[in-house]
Amino acid sequence: ADLVLTGGRILSVFTGELMNADVAIAGEHVAGIGRYRGRETVDCSGLYLLPGFIDGHMHVESTKLMVDQFARAVLPWGTTTVILDPHEIANVFGLDGVRALLAAADRVPLDYFVMVSSCVPASPFESCGAEVTAKEISRFLAEEPRALGVAEMMNFRAVAAGQDDALAKVEAAELRGRHVDGHAPGLSGPALNAYLAAGVHSDHECTTYQEALEKRRLGMWIMIREGSAARNLEALLPVVLEHGPMNSLVCTDDREPDHLLREGHVNDVVRKAVGLGCDPADAVVMATLNAARYHRLHDYGAVAPGYVADIVAVPDLVAFSPVRVWKRGRLVAEDGRPADFPAAETPSWMRDSVRVPPLGADAFAVPGDGAVRVIGVEAGQIVTRSLVARPAVRHGRALADPGRDLAKAAVVERHRGTGRIGLGFVSGFGLQRGALASTHAHDAHNVVVIGVSDLDMAIAVGRLVEIGGGQVAVAGGRVVAELPCPIGGLLSELPAEEVAAAAGRLEESARAMGATIPSPFMAMSFLALSVIPELKLTDRGLVDTVNFELVPLHA
Repeated sequence: ADLVLTGGRILSVFTGELMNADVAIAGEHVAGIGRYRGRETVDCSGLYLLPGFIDGHMHVESTKLMVDQFARAVLPWGTTTVILDPHEIANVFGLDGVRALLAAADRVPLDYFVMVSSCVPASPFESCGAEVTAKEISRFLAEEPRALGVAEMMNFRAVAAGQDDALAKVEAAELRGRHVDGHAPGLSGPALNAYLAAGVHSDHECTTYQEALEKRRLGMWIMIREGSAARNLEALLPVVLEHGPMNSLVCTDDREPDHLLREGHVNDVVRKAVGLGCDPADAVVMATLNAARYHRLHDYGAVAPGYVADIVAVPDLVAFSPVRVWKRGRLVAEDGRPADFPAAETPSWMRDSVRVPPLGADAFAVPGDGAVRVIGVEAGQIVTRSLVARPAVRHGRALADPGRDLAKAAVVERHRGTGRIGLGFVSGFGLQRGALASTHAHDAHNVVVIGVSDLDMAIAVGRLVEIGGGQVAVAGGRVVAELPCPIGGLLSELPAEEVAAAAGRLEESARAMGATIPSPFMAMSFLALSVIPELKLTDRGLVDTVNFELVPLHA
C-alpha cells in the first residue's frame, strides 16, 4: 500500500459496527481493511475513522465563498464532496457560469459535482439574467462528467400538472439515466403522487414530521436540511428515529460563511443529530453512504475496499471535530487547518453584472391607499405567511412602522438595467432603522432590500452597484457594513476568514439596527423566492405562491 492508517477504529456504514483494523490505501482508493504494511504509516490510535462527509444539496453561492475558499473552510470539518445546485450563478450567467465554476475548481482537493439547474428562471414572475432550456440541460449532461442529474424542480406545480416544458427537463435526465432532485414544499396527496410519478426522486423542503413521513412512504429521498436560515433537523429527525435512516440524507442547502467557520458544515449537522438522540452510525450514514447512493456515486461514502479514500479521523462520536482529513488518500487538513493548494481563477466576464440605474428615495414610495399585503417571515423557516396590515400614512404615502415590526421591502431588477422595482412590506425582521440590501436574492438574484427609511434603501442599492454586488447595511444615510461579491454579484474574491468577518459585521450591524431574526441576510435572500409559500416579492411585484399569481400590494 502507499499509505496505511493503523490503530484506529473504522465505522462500517454498512453494519454500524466499529472495527479495529488498518486501512490500506493505494493511489486514490482504499485497497483493503485488515492488517497491512505500506510505504507510509500513520498512527490513528484513539481515533475513529469515518468516510468523508458529503453535502447532498447545497448552493456554494450562499456562502459567498469562491470554490477554493469554500474548500479551505470545509475540509477541516471533514467535508470532502459536495453536490451543488448552481442555479444562483446560472440565473446570472446561464450554464456558462456553471462551467466557469467547475473549471475554477479543477485543482481544488474537494470533489465538486453539480445537478444541472432546472428552473432558470424559477417562475414566470421574476426576471433573471439567463434562461436554461431542456435542450441545454441535455447537452450539459452529455458533456460534463461532473454533472450527475437535474437539480431541484422548483416549479413542482408544472411537473404535477404535466406541462410540456417541465416534463422535458425531467426527460432530459431520464434519457441519460440520471436522476432528478425535487423541491416541493407542502406538496401532498394526488399532486405529490403525480410529481413522483413524473420522475422526481428527492425533496429538501420538508418542514414537518408528517410531510416528511408521507413523502418517504412513497419512496422519496428526504434531504434533511440544516442551514443558516432554514433549520429542519429537529422537526424531521423523528422520522429517522422511528423508521431508520433509509432514504434519508442530510444537507446544508444555504449556510453563511461565519457559520461555516464557527459552527462547522456537514459535521455540524451530524453532531446536532446525535445530540437529538440519533444513533451516531445512523447520523454518519445519512452524511456519507446515503448521500452517495442517492446521487449514484457508487465508490463514495464508505471506508471499504474499492471506495475513494476520503477519510475523516475524529476523537469521538459526539463532537465530530476532525483531527485529520484525507481526500483521495492525500492529507488535506490537520488540526483544523487546511493544506495549501492553488487559488482558483475566474474570467473577467463574471464581474460587473449589477446594472441598476440611479435611484432616489422616491423610487420606494408606496401610495397610502389603505390596507396592504405583508410578507410574514418566521425564524428558521423560508416559508412565509400572507398577512394584511394598515400602515401609517404621511403626505399620501404609506410608511414603514418599526413599532409594529413593519418594514418596507423592494426587489430591483439588476441584470438588464430596466429599473423595474417590485414594492411591498415585510414583518418579522424587527428592523427599527436603516436598510439592508443584497444581490443574494433567490432565485433570480436581483437586488433585495428591506428598510425603515426610503433614503437608506436607495443608498444601499446604489452601494451594491458600486461594489459589483454583495450585501450592505445602511443607517442614517451611511454604509455601516458591507461584503463585496463582485463575481456574479454572488461570490467574493476575499479569503474565507475575511468573508466570514465581513458577514459577521453585517449581522452585528443588522442587530444594532434592531433586527431580531437569526441570519437576517439569509432570511432576506428568500423573500424573492417565488416558488415557496405563501407570499413573496419579485421585481414584477407580489406573488401569491399558493395560487401562483401576481397580486396587488393593496389588499
